[in-house]
Amino acid sequence: MSSWIEVGKTDEFVKGAMKEVVVKGQEILLVRVGDNYYASDNRCPHMGGKLSLGRLDGAIVTCPRHGSQFDVTDGNVVQWLKGTGLLTTLGKMFKSPRPISTYPVKLEDDRIMVQIPDSM
Repeated sequence: MSSWIEVGKTDEFVKGAMKEVVVKGQEILLVRVGDNYYASDNRCPHMGGKLSLGRLDGAIVTCPRHGSQFDVTDGNVVQWLKGTGLLTTLGKMFKSPRPISTYPVKLEDDRIMVQIPDSM
């Protein structure tokens, strides 16, 4: 089962905006790309960096800690860790790339609704 939960209003988001919202104790990243809204986990699966404090370029969010990049439309990894040095190589060996979870979003009038599993 899952529930639709209001997480904001459309007038709170300009194009390219992102924001952390907390739903059922879970940090969710809410993003506006063009006229579309997306919701995903707010924590990077590498070392838990808050993606809402990172950079958004189109639909790609970059983790502020180590530069991992994710597509907010589907959660897929675009780049796992940034750089080519020894620490980056070791980091890739010990923690393999993992996508971020995404959640369905719908608009009801000016309300942004996110579908969150009841088990959260």
